[in-house]
Amino acid sequence: MTATTTTSARTTSSATLINTPMPTEQFAQNLIGTINQASLAMMLSIGHRTGLFDTMAEMDRHATSMEIADAASLNERYVREWLGAMVTSAVVIYNPTAKTYHLPAQHAAMLTRAAMGNNMANTMQWISVLGSVEDRVVESFKQGGGVPYQCFHRFHEVMASESMHTVVTALDEDILPLAAGLHDKLTAGIDVLEIGCGMGQPSAWLAEKYPNSTFRGYDLCDDAIAAGMAKHGEKNLTNLTLESRDITTLDETNTCDLVLAFDVIHDQKEPATVLANIRRALRPGGTFLMQDIAASSYLENNVDHMLGTMFYTISTMHCMTVSLAQGGAGLGTVWGRELAEQMLAEAGFKNVDTHTLDHDVMNHYYLAS
Repeated sequence: MTATTTTSARTTSSATLINTPMPTEQFAQNLIGTINQASLAMMLSIGHRTGLFDTMAEMDRHATSMEIADAASLNERYVREWLGAMVTSAVVIYNPTAKTYHLPAQHAAMLTRAAMGNNMANTMQWISVLGSVEDRVVESFKQGGGVPYQCFHRFHEVMASESMHTVVTALDEDILPLAAGLHDKLTAGIDVLEIGCGMGQPSAWLAEKYPNSTFRGYDLCDDAIAAGMAKHGEKNLTNLTLESRDITTLDETNTCDLVLAFDVIHDQKEPATVLANIRRALRPGGTFLMQDIAASSYLENNVDHMLGTMFYTISTMHCMTVSLAQGGAGLGTVWGRELAEQMLAEAGFKNVDTHTLDHDVMNHYYLAS
């Protein structure tokens, strides 16, 4: 039995069903709440992209819609309607007498760019990114296959922003210390490969911090590599190269001391092949650091997960479908810790340690050697 079919073969010893039917009225109320929250998610994304949350936080006072629009250099009529959504969802405080609006500091702490990893408005961008391919996904339900990477408008831009918040800002204090002695090795100089690098945000940050080490980034998408080279070219990082490559065909032996994969493996056409390729590319004593979704491989264990619905939605709308579009395994976002550890072992990694980090509730960090 292969690693990718193991989870489907599991049976439960209990006859207890997951979930029980709700009364119709309660279910209807839940659905009404859902449509309101879904609408709010879209408005939060717009608040992030237009800079409205940052503007209101900087103003730090009650202000009219015109004052807010002027400060943000935006159209007042659109800002006023957006503020209506913010007030009715209790994100923004409203004074009906003075017709003024205020973003409380405790809300700004979860919605502005200054919030960094706590900026939930940044994450809300995924709703529109995934929604842009709904027609294509519906067709895949009927015909099979999947939706390729190039159909996802703004995907690499939003992914780079997400990477900056969850990975780059945490590299120094949280992620690199997971591997004992890694800081010293990078300082002295080692060869590092990041696979599925997108625009190469982590590699660029590391290349700037550790000039004695060399960094390569591989990604399947030409547009992501081009955007990354344009973005990081200003820094003149001579120890960083980004290249468009299909890592399922990676044919390197003993070329790397460290391989990085941030939120990458479950999207792959042939994840088992990719893991084996990584194992072969590492030198003796080398390290593979893999970030991937913090969930179980078994649906029944994810029922109470705070992000369970989001994970299965992202899988349906992106991670699973981009793999299937290539005729791949369609592993999906929620391949889970159990299967991840099993596949790492099958790829030849003898020691696998799985970590969680306080700043990142979405991911596990696997350290394999």
